[in-house]
Amino acid sequence: MSLRIATINTNGIRAAFRKGMDTWLATRDIDIMAIQEVRASTEDLSELLGPEWNVLHDAATAKGRAGVALASRSRAIIHRVEIGAEDFDTAGRWLEADYTVNGKTLTVVSCYVHSGEVDTPKQEEKWKFLDALEKRMSELSAEREFALVLGDLNVGHREIDIKNWKGNMKRAGFLPRERAYFDRILGTAGASIDCVDGTTGTGLGWIDVGRASVGDVPGPYTWWSWRGQAFDTDAGWRIDYHLATPALAALASNYTVDRAAAYDQRWSDHTPVVVDYSL
Repeated sequence: MSLRIATINTNGIRAAFRKGMDTWLATRDIDIMAIQEVRASTEDLSELLGPEWNVLHDAATAKGRAGVALASRSRAIIHRVEIGAEDFDTAGRWLEADYTVNGKTLTVVSCYVHSGEVDTPKQEEKWKFLDALEKRMSELSAEREFALVLGDLNVGHREIDIKNWKGNMKRAGFLPRERAYFDRILGTAGASIDCVDGTTGTGLGWIDVGRASVGDVPGPYTWWSWRGQAFDTDAGWRIDYHLATPALAALASNYTVDRAAAYDQRWSDHTPVVVDYSL
C-alpha cells in the first residue's frame, strides 16, 4: 500500500483556501497531510477540508497564532501533543499521531518550530523547543520503526538549503547552533558527530528524505519571502521537511516540492512537500 503524505505551512488556512489551496488539494490524492500555521478553529478547519477528512488539531495558546494539524483519510489510533518541560508552552507546535497501515504502526508528527530572533526571548523559546524536539525524536527513533516528523522546522541545515546563505549566517534560521541540532538528528545513529558549531554530539539516525532524494544540490527551496523578487529569482530557503526513521525512508519515493507556476498563483509563502511511502 502506498501512502501519499504532504506537509504544508498554510500561513493561515482560511486565506490559503481563498487563494486556491482547495484546487491543489483536489488534484494531489493526499492520504495524510500535516499542516502548520493553521490560525483557525478546529471547526473552521474541518469545514474547509470537508467530511472525507479526519482532523486532529492543536491550536496555539494565543488565538490566531501558529497551530498544527493532521488531516487523514483514516482515523488515528491515538495522538499526543505535549513535549518538553511542563512549564514550557508547546501548544500549536507539536502534534503526534499513530496510524495503522497494513498491520504496521506509523507515527506521524506535524511540527512548527519557532522562527526565532537573535538575542531576544523569541530565540530562547526556540532553543527550548529544539531541545525538546531533539529529545522526543531520540525517543521516537528508539520506540518506532516507522516514524515521520513533518513540518516547517525553521532551520536551513546546510549551505545548499539557502540561496543566499552567506548573508544569513548570523540570522535566526541559519545560526550554527540551530544547524547543529540537525547535524545530530541526521547523524549516524549512535556515532559521535562533529557539529557545525564546533560541538560534538551523538547521532540519532533520522533521514532527511528530501536531501536523500535530490542529492547534494541547491534546494529545492520550500519558502520564499512575499517581498521583492525572492520567488521569481528562486531566492528561497529549504525549511519544510520530511524526516523519517531509516526503515520508513527506505520506502520513500516521488519526493516533490509543489512550487507554484508563478508568484500570483501562490496560496502560501511556503509550498507543499509531498512524498509517497510504500508501506
